[in-house]
Formats: sequence, structure tokens, C-alpha cells
Amino acid sequence: MKNKTSKVALISIMIFMMSTVMAFAEEVDIDQVNADKYGALTLIPPLVAIILAFATKNVVISLAIGIMSGGFILNFAGINIFYTIIHAFLDLVSRAVDSLADPWHAGIILQVLAIGGVINLVSKMGGAKAIAEALSKKAKTAKSAQLITWFAGLLVFFDDYANSLIIGPMMRPVTDKMKISRERLAFIIDATAAPVAGLAIISTWIGLEVGLIGDAFNSIGVNENAFGVFLNTIPFRFYNILILAFIVITSCLLKEFGPMRKCELEARRGGKSLADGNELNKKISQEHDDLEPLEGVVPNIWSAIIPIGTLIVGALIAFYYSGYTTIMAGDNNVSIEIMKNAPFSFEAIREAFSNSDASVALFQSALFAGIVAMIMGASKKMFTISQGIEIWVDGMKTLLITCVILICAWSLSSVIKELGTAKFLINYLSDSIPAFTLPSIIFVLGAIISFATGTSYGTMGILMPLAIPLAYSINPDMSYVIVSTSAVLTGAIFGDHCSPISDTTILSSMGAGCNHIDHVRTQIPYSLFVGAITILFGYIPAGFGLPVYIVLPVALVAVFVGVQIFGKSVDVDTNENIDIEEA
Repeated sequence: MKNKTSKVALISIMIFMMSTVMAFAEEVDIDQVNADKYGALTLIPPLVAIILAFATKNVVISLAIGIMSGGFILNFAGINIFYTIIHAFLDLVSRAVDSLADPWHAGIILQVLAIGGVINLVSKMGGAKAIAEALSKKAKTAKSAQLITWFAGLLVFFDDYANSLIIGPMMRPVTDKMKISRERLAFIIDATAAPVAGLAIISTWIGLEVGLIGDAFNSIGVNENAFGVFLNTIPFRFYNILILAFIVITSCLLKEFGPMRKCELEARRGGKSLADGNELNKKISQEHDDLEPLEGVVPNIWSAIIPIGTLIVGALIAFYYSGYTTIMAGDNNVSIEIMKNAPFSFEAIREAFSNSDASVALFQSALFAGIVAMIMGASKKMFTISQGIEIWVDGMKTLLITCVILICAWSLSSVIKELGTAKFLINYLSDSIPAFTLPSIIFVLGAIISFATGTSYGTMGILMPLAIPLAYSINPDMSYVIVSTSAVLTGAIFGDHCSPISDTTILSSMGAGCNHIDHVRTQIPYSLFVGAITILFGYIPAGFGLPVYIVLPVALVAVFVGVQIFGKSVDVDTNENIDIEEA
């Protein structure tokens, strides 16, 4: 009996020890272990992705090989290189499947596709064209024509491609009549495409941005609502905001500088644009056909207002409902009491939005908006319900590349996390980088990568998993992390805005009927000017912790003063003999 008791006690002790070891193993920080084990090798996946993106200009291939390089390091088995390559490929497949299987990621993918479907329905029903045509009738002078083009760009906030291809062809006859250069038109279109879509809370961009933010915070074990962080970054998107202000300031003052001024003076004199060639105009027409209304459909502004309004209002309701149900099912008594006592107060709405699932809420609203648009189109005999579904699906196809980039970016984030890349950077950089410089460094790095690669999506996918953990290690205050997060988003958009190989830059040239190289040549000085102010008057002061309500107004004043200093008037008598070379 005693022997039996001893055996039971021994087994109990062994079980306890095993469970203790297993619990300890679970608590081991695998990121830190790998960071110590592999050292500088942990930098290989992001570096490979960046270098290949520079060399190939193909972000999908670059991200995929970057993921495989991380899998190669993790699965390296001595001298058997072939075996390791096979396992690196299998690791890539496994990470892609795991990324798509995650409910949050799946919701992001679905809402991106659903929004693409709504945009295509609105275009085919003539809604987007109707808005642009209505605005173009209001343009009476060079100043008003530019401001209306800017305002139209703000209205087509939901997609940068749609913005470039809708606004340009609609406003081109108006700006030609007002003797505004095609280069200036292309700049306004380009500066209200990616910068506006990146700021909008309902767009084809938000899925990518919110998805990457959420993944980066999850990688460091910080429980933050990704959509809430996204909203908080908006006031710190200095480049986006300042480039929009720059358009208004230069349009109102009618002042330009650099190559753009020569183009504007030439246009005022009535010179022929280099972009009037038949081949370019033919290509513009072909690209614009995808966004033209269906044959026989008369453009109507309500065909845009109702579906897009449904999308926006539906999203707000879905955000509130998602957050409300999450709070009421949780254990935060303070939030529960707020919801019970004053469910529609500002504080309650803020709490609901902060606790909402953005991926599900946006998918719900986009799906509902798509149904409303299909019913509208069918009731007006524009198409049948079956044809409406086909149009909706065709709109999804245009955003498949976004979904592929998202899956690759999530997979790269996964391998970077497992290798401990962020932990390695934190160990070596957190004590050597002055805290106030990090947002500026992130912005510059993002600008360089996106300019060289022509893609903001890929740049965000590469930088976000590194920037948020590094910022959090330097200063865990959430306001500092938010500034650094915004620097990733704006740095990526800087390159997307002015890179000669960016899709939106190319489409803006085409939409305006402008020679592409002339567009790039005239736009880059303006982008660099605003980028410099973004750093000097935006991210450096914000890095020191100055509140945004001080930083942003000062930066806006800096833009105005800079235009006054460097800009020269183009408001000249068109009969005057202008020496373009001296200008």
C-alpha cells in the first residue's frame, strides 16, 4: 500500500514538473530567443524585400522572396540547401494560409473586395461622372477651375484610381478653356488621389492600413483597437494635409515656382500642350472606358450619393453596433454603465467605435451598399440584378492585387515577428536613436522606398511591422507611437504621389492628358517642398511631444510663407509677350 502510494506521489510530481516545464516553454519569448540566436540575420527578410522592390519594381515578388528568405533562415538544415529551400517555400504557403484564415484578416479582405464592387456599380450607373460634370459647370476663372478640381478630388475619396481617371477627363476641357496647363491639372489630380484616399475612413485603402496597424500591435502583445489608432493618426498625416493645403494656397494666390511656373506661363500665353498627341488621348480613352457609365445610362448625381451615402452611414451604424455588443458582452463595468445610461452620448459613441471590429463593420456596410446600388440600378432599368452582380464582381477583380499584397505583407510580418527582427532592432537602436528623430526617420525611409518602388501598399507592409515595435520600445506612450505610425502611412504616400513608376502618377498623367515625364518633372519640386515642411515643421516638433493643435497650424503657415517666398505670380495678361526662359 505504501509502495502504491509512493508511485502515485512520484507520478503526481512528474506531471507537475512536466506541466511547469510546458508552461515555462509557452512563456519563453521566441522572438527574443531568435533575435539573440540569429542576430543581424533577422534583418534579411525586410532588406531582401526592400532591395528587390527597388530592383524589380514588383512588390508581390519582392515580398514573397522576403518571406522565403525568413523561412530559409528558420529552416536551415546544415549543408542541405535544396531541403531548406523546399521547406522555405512550404513555410511561405503555410503563412499565407494562416494569414487568410485569421478572422480579422479575412474580414479586411472581404471589405476591400466589397468596396471595390460598390465603386464599380457607382461608376457604371453614372454617379461619379455626374458629380464631376456638375462641378465642372461652376468653374468660371483659372482660380475657381483649380479649386473645383481640388474639391472634386475630395469628393471621389473612396479610391485613388477612380479619382485619377474620373476627375481628369471631366475637368480637362474646363482647365483648357481657362488656360491652365495640363501639368498643373495632373498635379492637382495626383495630389487629391492617394493623399485623400489615405486619409478617408471609408476607402479601398483603409483595409490595408487598419490591417497592418492591428497586426503590428498584436506582434508586441499590445491590445489596441486598430481602427481607433488609425483615426488618431489622421491629424498627424502632415504630408497628406499639407499637400492639399498647398494646392488651395497656390490656386488662390495664382503663384507657382520651378518648372510648373514655366508650364503655366506657356498655357496662359495659349501655347499648345505637349500632351495633345493622338496616341496618348487614345490610351486615355481606353483606360477611362472602365469607369464610364453603361451604354444608354444618363449620369445622375443620386446614383453616387445614395450608394456612397449608404456606405458611410451604414459603416457608422455598423461601427457603433459592433462596439456596443462587444462592450455589453465584456467585463468593463465603466463602459457598460456608460452604454446603459447614455448610449448615444459622445463618450458612448467614442467607446463603441474604439471597441468595434472594423473589418466586420466595413464589410457589412459595403455589402449593404452594394445591394442598395444593385436594387437602384435594376429599378431604373440600367441593368438586371444578375448583371448588377456581374458588375459588382468585376469591381472586386480590380482590387485582387490589393488582397494579394495584403496577404504577402501579413506573411512577411509573421516571419519578421518569429525571427525577432523588431526585437533585434530594439536592442540595438532604442538607446542610440534620439526619440524625437524616429518619426522623421520613418517618414524619410518610407518616402525613399515608395518613391523607388512606386507602391505605398508594399512600403506600408514592409515598414509597419518594424516601426510600431521600435517606437513602442523607445517610448511606450501611445501618442508617440501614433505619430510614428502616421509617419509610415504618410512616407509611403509621398512616394506613391510623386514616383514616376507609381500607378496613380501614371493614371494622373493620363487623366489630365499630360506627358508623363513633364508631370513628374513639374510635380517633384512641389512634393519635395511639402515633404521638407512635413519634417521640419511636422514630425520633428511632434517627435518632441508638441500637441498637434500647435504643430499643424504652424506647418500650414510655413507652407503659406514658403509659397509667398518662392512662388511668382502667373496671373498675367495673356496678350503680354512672356519670355518663358526668363520665367
